[in-house]
Amino acid sequence: MKRYCCLFTLVSVFIAFNAFAQNKPLRLWYDKPAARWEETLALGNGRLGMMPTSGVYEDNITLNDITLWSGAPQDANNYEAYKSLPEIRRLLSEGKNDEAQALVDKNFICKGIGSGGVPFGCYQTLGNLQLKFNYAGDKAVPTDYKRELSLNNAVASASFKVNGVLYKREYFTSFGSDVSIIKLTTDHPGTLNFSINLSRPERATIIGKFDQLEMAGQLASGTDAGGMKYLAKVKAVLKGGELSNDGHQIIVKNATEAMIYLSAGTDFKGADFNANVNTKLNAALKTPYATEKASHIAKYQKLFKRVSVDLGTSTAPEETTDRRLLTFHQNPNADKLLPVLFYQFGRYLSICSTRVGLLPPNLQGLWANQIQTPWNGDYHLDVNIQMNQWPVEVSNLSELNLPLADLVKGMVKPGERTAKAYYNADGWVAHVITNIWGFTEPGESASWGVTKAGSGWLCNNLWDHYAFSQDKKYLNDIYPILKGSAQFYSSMLNKDEKTGWLVTSPSSSPENTFYLPNGKTASICVAPTIDNQIIRELFGNVITASKLLGKDNAFAKTLAEKLKQLPPAGQIAKDGRLMEWLEEYKETDPQHRHISHLYGLYPASLITPEATPALAEACRKSLEVRGDDGPSWSIAYKLLFWARLKDGNRAYKLFTEIMKPTTRTDINYGAGGGIYPNLLSAGPPFQIDGNFGTAAGIAEMLIQSHAGFIELLPAIPDSWKASGQVKGVKARGNYIVDFSWLNGKVISCKIISSHPRKVKVKMNGLLKTLNTVKS
Repeated sequence: MKRYCCLFTLVSVFIAFNAFAQNKPLRLWYDKPAARWEETLALGNGRLGMMPTSGVYEDNITLNDITLWSGAPQDANNYEAYKSLPEIRRLLSEGKNDEAQALVDKNFICKGIGSGGVPFGCYQTLGNLQLKFNYAGDKAVPTDYKRELSLNNAVASASFKVNGVLYKREYFTSFGSDVSIIKLTTDHPGTLNFSINLSRPERATIIGKFDQLEMAGQLASGTDAGGMKYLAKVKAVLKGGELSNDGHQIIVKNATEAMIYLSAGTDFKGADFNANVNTKLNAALKTPYATEKASHIAKYQKLFKRVSVDLGTSTAPEETTDRRLLTFHQNPNADKLLPVLFYQFGRYLSICSTRVGLLPPNLQGLWANQIQTPWNGDYHLDVNIQMNQWPVEVSNLSELNLPLADLVKGMVKPGERTAKAYYNADGWVAHVITNIWGFTEPGESASWGVTKAGSGWLCNNLWDHYAFSQDKKYLNDIYPILKGSAQFYSSMLNKDEKTGWLVTSPSSSPENTFYLPNGKTASICVAPTIDNQIIRELFGNVITASKLLGKDNAFAKTLAEKLKQLPPAGQIAKDGRLMEWLEEYKETDPQHRHISHLYGLYPASLITPEATPALAEACRKSLEVRGDDGPSWSIAYKLLFWARLKDGNRAYKLFTEIMKPTTRTDINYGAGGGIYPNLLSAGPPFQIDGNFGTAAGIAEMLIQSHAGFIELLPAIPDSWKASGQVKGVKARGNYIVDFSWLNGKVISCKIISSHPRKVKVKMNGLLKTLNTVKS
């Protein structure tokens, strides 16, 4: 053992194999244009997005801006709601949950229409950029068609021949100049002939000026004040040929090369978007294409190249990505490169759909093709937005957690009003849904809208960034958020007369329903398991932060006393499962998509096979009953649970479940998740949390660090055991970890930190104390 690392001999054959495997291109590729939006390739630079169909005769490119939202700030609190609280609690204490729920529906939901329109608003598509092409000859048939997305470079491309002429297209949303760029070329001078159109289904004015198109508008706000304004400008630059504009479209004739630049922006947070759009467009126009592309790739790779994963050789044939999905579903053990591709695709989507200073990925990340995005494209707080963030820390993209912290900061003041209005409580609370405007009120229906775990669950994500980074400045910055959330739960807890425990009332287990002894059903209850787990974890984190920061000792003591009076992190039912509610209710849907009562297993660390084996076994039995199917995000969550239970083969089975090819786009709440041909996850419809949850799950199969030590290969499936290596992943404590294995045994390990120190590492079944390499 060297001084600051643990390093085993690596055989030369393995080194050669890995060098070869890591050179395999990470790409999605196809031999035909996209026939539907779910086949287009997602490009983004954290703010701007585009998805081209790359059609030979018509290329429709969906455009996005992460900040483009309808709606406006509102106050939908019912300030009389708290007056109903004693009666609601009385009914619940008497077992009259159905009557309590009726009262909640009457007096304890938000005012107005809630999330069903404006001013709540929704995330919307920016519009569509359409390129229409003409070729010599009436029936020109394209040949040699190919399009692909390079994850290594964040560049999409397409190429084909028509009448022997080779045409090429390149697309990227620049991490350099912050504009979207399309380059069109031909190997025969003067054979590029096409038109450029810019459009949007509503609220858009388009003006054409010679080499430029301009689209501007203002979205609905639902208030007396105007909604969000936006601007998009498209400019064409030619090599050869001629350019004209009929006031609605740009027309290109006989060009050899064409560059199309798109700059767009909104007045999100009062931005001077008109000036910004023009400044960015002009800067890009002055930069040579090769320089712009190189700058884009370098800035993107600064994040993407931090991590590499190799799971061994693959015997699967080299196929287009859509066919590869079908082949994988038939024989998942033959293609060891697809899990790597999908994991890295998840990292790619994280990098492309958020950036420091802007917004976190929403339900569709960055990519939406509708005015009314499914589920408003908003932020659901009962698993979805949290799942979007789960892969970023372990995948060494830690800074991409910061936009979520910024979003939550904007929820604190509204959340304080909501806490007073409904619970007459201190601190701040958020329920099930939010938007960029800081909505914290309950939703418009008791059956799902009164779950109050949202704010505490968000605090788990915020704490995770500290756990991985050990950044005390950041901890001090978010401490008021954590404290305010803990103040709310501490303030609203009340004593349950049956058990003597301090409980939340009223509450619910996210979106789930149970039978009452009288045969009726309800969602409203006292102290669902997820509440007890989240409050336990939050109080513990605030107590730890108080000690680390040397503040609020008295408040920390208060939380410590209340911790002793909380219900346990889990109770075991008569059938051996973990109870979802404080009482042993029978659920109406045993295969329900939400598995909220297992929060203590993941993302929290309250339940582990080592420390709480009985509760871990109860979690296992709960998962068996829940089944393996569901919307993609639900399958991904189950994958994570099985990884935490150290069952690699079952976790891998869940991975194969989520990789089921599908083209369904209907609204789905049950079984039937899968993956679209472009590798985006299907609820259906498209929801990006399935991508992010699965990426987090793959990482969790390879490394875990939540139980007080780093564990390597905690849940490796048999099909990955032969050989592999991982470089650059992150562990709690601010460690970077490299390791490799043969026959399921770790043969090399390097733990890197900012300063030499000791760290506990579990590998090959043994817990060791190792020294670190200085970064």
